[in-house]
Amino acid sequence: MAIARHGTGSRAAAAALTSQIHPVFMLPPLAASVFGAVLAGRFAPGPLGLHAAATFFAVYTAHVKDGYVDFYRRGEDDDHPLTEAGCRWALAGATLCFVTVTASLGVVAGPVTALLTGPMWVLGYLHAPQSDTNPVTTTLGYPLGIALAVVGGQHAQTGAVAVESLAFGLVLLVTLAGVKIIDDATDYAYDRSIGKRTVAVALGVPRARRLAYALLYAGFTLVLVFTIDGVFPRAAPLAAVAFGLVAVVASGADPPVATMLLIRGAYVFLAGLVVAVWFRPLAGVPLPDIGILGPYTYLATEVVFGGLALALLRRAGAVWRAARTVLALYPLAFVWDWYTLTVGVFEIRLRTGVQVAGIPLEEHLFMIVVPALVVGVHETLARQDE
Repeated sequence: MAIARHGTGSRAAAAALTSQIHPVFMLPPLAASVFGAVLAGRFAPGPLGLHAAATFFAVYTAHVKDGYVDFYRRGEDDDHPLTEAGCRWALAGATLCFVTVTASLGVVAGPVTALLTGPMWVLGYLHAPQSDTNPVTTTLGYPLGIALAVVGGQHAQTGAVAVESLAFGLVLLVTLAGVKIIDDATDYAYDRSIGKRTVAVALGVPRARRLAYALLYAGFTLVLVFTIDGVFPRAAPLAAVAFGLVAVVASGADPPVATMLLIRGAYVFLAGLVVAVWFRPLAGVPLPDIGILGPYTYLATEVVFGGLALALLRRAGAVWRAARTVLALYPLAFVWDWYTLTVGVFEIRLRTGVQVAGIPLEEHLFMIVVPALVVGVHETLARQDE
């Protein structure tokens, strides 16, 4: 029985089997498994090795099954290194290895760890042809597998599910879903021709891209929220900033180039999170205290954000539209601000003390800067949608 379609003998069979190890897609799940151990703060070699091996065989199963379906069932691919029988043997072998490793993991780390590991194989095996025809499952399958790898990798070390691993899993699920939508958009024309409903096919490429970048933005926001809440280390937002800069560059590229950039950006993101958790470089470093500006503190923040608003408005050509919006809102904002200050809803301490029409000078500027910044962001996004 031949395993390889091209060549004969054990060397050809080995080459065909190893061809299903795709480093671009294999490394992130393995890194996520190790990242789970990093979150646990310990590296028990037995559970770490077994969980990483289980992750490997789950992803390998997905690759073999996907290639088998695409070549032998759908006729999508032009070639495949494995024969049809070879695909079946590879699937059986990978599944047997996964079951063996996961059972061993259950003995070493506990049955709950094994239960958290099992769904990774299910996701891989059902990717094609079951999951990859639905917009939701085709998008979330791979990111969910990585999230499970983080949670399972941490549980293999500690025997408990930690809030930190769940939070990191959620962040990776959301951000990688955005990357997956962009990746699927590269095959929009072909997927549409065969009735394969990815998000790009279901929504159209422009709307799918907007959703993808919204998910990336949501993931970065979650990093900030979890950091402020004390779940993530203080350096974690730096990883989001690095990935965000890549995403900004990718937003102006076509789907193939955007996918290439975002995949590499995801590597940078995960590496940055690992550094933040492992080394905690900003631990103990106090937040910058701009209160040293004394009575000019509030005014200084308005200058900074006002400058940002003006830059966005000038770039979008919306200065006069923003001015009209500010003028329309100003009377309502003035009454609201005057009333809340009068009844003592809040107090402003670091201000100049200059009063204009019964309220601080800084509040007048606040009522200009905030709507101008909102309009600037809105108009900038609207221009990208054109």
